[in-house]
Amino acid sequence: MSKQIERIAIFRALYLGDMLLAVPALRSIRAGFPDAEITLIGLPWATDFSRRFSHYIDRFVEFAGYPGIAEVEVDPVRTRRFLEDQRTYGYDLVIQMHGNGQTSNPFVLELKGRMTAGYYEKTEKSSRARLTFGMPYPDHWPEVLRNLGLAKLLGCDSNSTALEFPLFQEDHIAATTLLRELPRAHRPWIGLHTGSRSPSRRWPARYFAQVADYFVNRYNAQIVLTGSFDDSSTVQEVAGYMKAQPLNLAGKTSLGGLAALISKLGLFISNDTGPSHIANAVDTPSLTIFGPADPRRWAPLNQARHPILRKPVECSPCGYWECPIDHRCLEWLKPEAVIGTAEKLLTRGEVACNA
Repeated sequence: MSKQIERIAIFRALYLGDMLLAVPALRSIRAGFPDAEITLIGLPWATDFSRRFSHYIDRFVEFAGYPGIAEVEVDPVRTRRFLEDQRTYGYDLVIQMHGNGQTSNPFVLELKGRMTAGYYEKTEKSSRARLTFGMPYPDHWPEVLRNLGLAKLLGCDSNSTALEFPLFQEDHIAATTLLRELPRAHRPWIGLHTGSRSPSRRWPARYFAQVADYFVNRYNAQIVLTGSFDDSSTVQEVAGYMKAQPLNLAGKTSLGGLAALISKLGLFISNDTGPSHIANAVDTPSLTIFGPADPRRWAPLNQARHPILRKPVECSPCGYWECPIDHRCLEWLKPEAVIGTAEKLLTRGEVACNA
């Protein structure tokens, strides 16, 4: 089939963590269609993602919105023009890699590709009938395997689940510039990513501060607080609770600079958000704190080097943006539990430090 496919579009208009967990599938699709032009249809921020992964993605198109797809507000005129442009471009294969297909399959089908592929809900017989290659949405698979399942559906058989994040020279320069004044000898560098787009995924700031102060006192660690500009108030709250003085880098790193910085750390402790997957991709030992999200879907596959911690409660997993009750899934997960797991990572010999 690969000889018949010259132009492929992949629809995945999602955020950093979602895109990183799609990399094994992108790698597999590229291997299966080495000569095809691959276009990613995604959110505006993914322009940089596409450049960084240019060995898998040849072209980026910004998603213009479509009824029922929440990530972009719908403007009917803009959507109509977008669909007309993409139909004119003429894709041989359009891959729906954006959820269970309930709202994304109608969009993908409207692109009028010669062939289409994607998941569909078991009850959606119409989508099943119209997709060229389709299978029922595997609800409980880890996200990496779910995305790879689409590649395998197309004959792109790959067993590699490894994440990756290519780092450029300018990324390392940016990280080194931010870290150059920190002493390395006899002290580990520990990163804390305390923010998240969703408030329901944020472990309490005072808990992060207790963890940070423990490792400063016990291991003479240097604490590095990471985050986007939007995370600044959350990060500053953590710094305010701390007795030790952290290096606050919230809002001071590009995506590549953040990844390079994480690659230089001895340990990374994060909420369940995009940078936790960066740590996995650059192979920095990490601990991810889970609250309302489903760990079956989002947890790292290698939990020896990238363990997770969560407090099982009757209302988790859930899809709330903000907790409507007492945030028990994270409030009840105490600092002592995080310290214990993080300390094992720090002392088992996987983290290079001379504490």
